Amino acid sequence: MTGRLASWAELLRVSALCTVPGDALAGAAATGLRPNRSTLLAIGSSLCLYEAGMALNDWADRAEDAIDRPHRPIPSGRITPRAALTASAALTAAGLGLAARASRPALAVATALAATVWAYDLHLKHTPAGPAAMAGARALDLLLGTVATSTGPSGRPTPAASRGGRPTATALRSAALLGAHTYAVTSVSRHETQGGSTRTPLLALAATLTLAAKASRPTPAPQPDGPPGPAGARTPTPSAGALVTAVLAATYVRTPATPLLHAALNPSPPLVQRSVGAGIRAVIPLQATLSARAGAPGTALAILCLAPLARALARKVSPT
Repeated sequence: MTGRLASWAELLRVSALCTVPGDALAGAAATGLRPNRSTLLAIGSSLCLYEAGMALNDWADRAEDAIDRPHRPIPSGRITPRAALTASAALTAAGLGLAARASRPALAVATALAATVWAYDLHLKHTPAGPAAMAGARALDLLLGTVATSTGPSGRPTPAASRGGRPTATALRSAALLGAHTYAVTSVSRHETQGGSTRTPLLALAATLTLAAKASRPTPAPQPDGPPGPAGARTPTPSAGALVTAVLAATYVRTPATPLLHAALNPSPPLVQRSVGAGIRAVIPLQATLSARAGAPGTALAILCLAPLARALARKVSPT
């Protein structure tokens, strides 16, 4: 990787990209439908909006990073502020364009997601509302996958969604659990440059255990009226799914547990940053858990396959 490409990879936190596709896939699983073309468009939209947020984050924090992280691409002069802002705007437009190709409801959710990302980076990040804004962004990203999968370009539910889809409540529960995890990780990340908080990592660990317990509870099978759904609809298998869900929930807990304990015992910036990175990677097994819980063990295992790639990329480019 050349120096310029490496700088952009660092700015865009490419090692964290592996945590993004699972949002839309978990959202699709919550509908009881198999991922389709619109799900892929939602994934592309999510990736663009995530990267837009990364570039905008460093643009907004360039003065602060010049003091606390002078090695970052913008304060070090490797990437200009104008280039970072332009990239953020272009990626936002691309993300909205991909969502529009999925469906009008998907575009509405993507627009709310983009607005949340920009509001967080430009203002909310340094306010008490920061963690809630990040939690909302992750929740909306999952719902983007739900809406895109279950609605056609006209905005109406697809035939498969009408006959075999799950209630909206299932997707909302998954989004709430994913958002709660993001809230905990973001709360810890607010101390990653200065350190000094023992309480926050412990609270994040407690949240992880609680979320794992809730996420491992099976989702009741849908009971749609009328004839069985078409080939696009999927019927959960609670017995097999319960075992897969339990294993994935344990994997989710194991991913950030030790780094969070280390950060609580010694809340120095390096250990806090390591716990934040582990918390970001833990999104993947959580997405997989939510998918298995919704009756899609195949999707869950596909999401989990992104975890080794995330670890490998994290050794080259920090996700924080």
